[in-house]
Amino acid sequence: MPYDEKKQKKLAGKDVSFPYSGLETRIAAVADLYESRKQAALTADAALSSLQRWIAGEGMPAFDSVALLAAAKGVSLDWIATGKGEMFVGAAKKEPVADIEDVYSHVPLYDARCSAGHGSWTEGTKVLTHLAFTTYSLRKKGLEPSKLSAIRVDGDSMEGLLSDGDTVMIDHGRNSLEGEAVYVIRLDDHLYAKRLQRQFDGSVSIISQNKEYQPMVVPKERLGDLEIIGRVVWAGGWI
Repeated sequence: MPYDEKKQKKLAGKDVSFPYSGLETRIAAVADLYESRKQAALTADAALSSLQRWIAGEGMPAFDSVALLAAAKGVSLDWIATGKGEMFVGAAKKEPVADIEDVYSHVPLYDARCSAGHGSWTEGTKVLTHLAFTTYSLRKKGLEPSKLSAIRVDGDSMEGLLSDGDTVMIDHGRNSLEGEAVYVIRLDDHLYAKRLQRQFDGSVSIISQNKEYQPMVVPKERLGDLEIIGRVVWAGGWI
């Protein structure tokens, strides 16, 4: 397949003195106290893309933004920075808060660039980090946490929907074509996020969001060559 989609590095946020260990999980925990992560970003006076990068462990967050995010929900900055003590200010006087590990599911983020080769797509693939989502939010979408993983988008073929370097979550329980949607597929032993559309003659069109890339068609008799890894269900927001 004539794909040559180069990956670009994202810029990190401002440096602060917070340690990295577990920081992204705690920021995600605070962000999920809001109605949406978009609302959390607005409260933090930060771009949604910046908040998503902090949660993915890419770069250090701006202190002012973290302070705003925490203050609006009564969360302790010490807890965000170190993970020690109570999550909420004055929580010692309140009912015990549920253990964060019981409330959150951690979705592995794989280095998809290592996926080339035969066999299972995760075989020999490095786990870069884990993304924290509330188990409730996943269940509400009908998702089973154990069947989820995440990769980063490589290239600009889906520009307009997904940008180079974006993180997408895959539901491996939906590895057959259920209707027009964005799926992660394997072509020539490489992973791609593409829109799939079934045609009346039984063939399947592989469509890029970027109109500079022409659609590809897999004939009905060759559908066995099309490997669907799973359906994309999240990319900085549900889609």
